Amino acid sequence: MAYQVDPSKCIACHTCVGACPVCAISVADDQKAVIDPAKCISCGTCAAVCPVGAIAPAMAAAKPAAPVVEMKPATDTDIKTAA
Repeated sequence: MAYQVDPSKCIACHTCVGACPVCAISVADDQKAVIDPAKCISCGTCAAVCPVGAIAPAMAAAKPAAPVVEMKPATDTDIKTAA
């Protein structure tokens, strides 16, 4: 799982850019860090050196929730009908 930068937390210090062993981090026009998920090897070095905690593992795509099935206790009538 690749890492991602929270732009609202990034202070554009670029510490992570130099720390990335595979050069997966670049600087956007706003000077904030951007991680290329195709290059990221998920080593976590960038997150470890970020002074403000702006880098974290990317969340996997959320799976749709399973439908909720309401269960009712069986009644005497249900048991007799099933037999």
